[in-house]
Amino acid sequence: MIITVTPNPSLDRTLHLPRLQPGEVNRARSRMTEPSGKGVNVALALHGAGHATRAVLPIGGSVGAEIASALEGFGLDTIGVPIAGSVRSNVTLVEADGRSTKVNEPGPRLSDDEVDALRAAALAETADWVVWAGSLPAGFTPDRLRAAVAEARAAGRRVAVDASGAALAGVLGAGDGLPHLIKPNVDELADVVGKPLTTLADVVTAARGLTDRGVGAVLVSLGADGAALITSELTVHGTAPVDRVVNTVGAGDALLAGYLAAWSQEPAEALASALRFGATAVEHDGTLIGVPDPQRPVNIGPVRGELRLG
Repeated sequence: MIITVTPNPSLDRTLHLPRLQPGEVNRARSRMTEPSGKGVNVALALHGAGHATRAVLPIGGSVGAEIASALEGFGLDTIGVPIAGSVRSNVTLVEADGRSTKVNEPGPRLSDDEVDALRAAALAETADWVVWAGSLPAGFTPDRLRAAVAEARAAGRRVAVDASGAALAGVLGAGDGLPHLIKPNVDELADVVGKPLTTLADVVTAARGLTDRGVGAVLVSLGADGAALITSELTVHGTAPVDRVVNTVGAGDALLAGYLAAWSQEPAEALASALRFGATAVEHDGTLIGVPDPQRPVNIGPVRGELRLG
């Protein structure tokens, strides 16, 4: 069982259009509405591929009710924590070439009791992993996320964190309560270490600094350059060919889901699974990807440190 916690979920409205023309009237060719937020996306990807998972998230307002109804329709095991505020809506504009522009609402303010209820729900059932993923709404401070990671570890859970900025920096300063896995993208990792990362060697050096401090593994999404997995014992890089980029939103969440789906296998196999999930995601309109082809070709090998990113 993998439990995901999404402190700041959303209802994502995706509009597909030929090309975004800022300052002009843009007409969409199609639209899609989905429940979203990083942890929700991870749970849906795992659920679609047949893995036992549960999504924990705050539910409030009419948007929250719509999210709860949608997740029930997908058959996803969900714990909705009632809140007084209203869950947010986000809008994603996807152009014909796959480029995405996302506008995110700030989300509700959670009370101390609501934050505590989320943390308790994350530990309501024994699980292999607890995944804290996404931004923190007002009222949910980085210190409280750090405490949530520490208490999950103390309860014997493996913990993964997919966050950025102050939230990620907070859990990385936790001493004995460091997560077993983090999944930053290049920009998020650069922000944590305080310097630009332009080559794959830069990424590995930055990630090694975190594993030396006690983080179990760093799974770095590299966009078109694939992904890298760094632990204290190994470093491996991989790519997965993509026939056509349709929508890159949620690809990093699918990458994390693929890794967790194969976490008990050899690290290279877990990375291969992550790449298959991620590549499948970018070929779909939305974040629901179904079952990735286990025979989909991937390229896994040693790190070429001179590889320039982007």
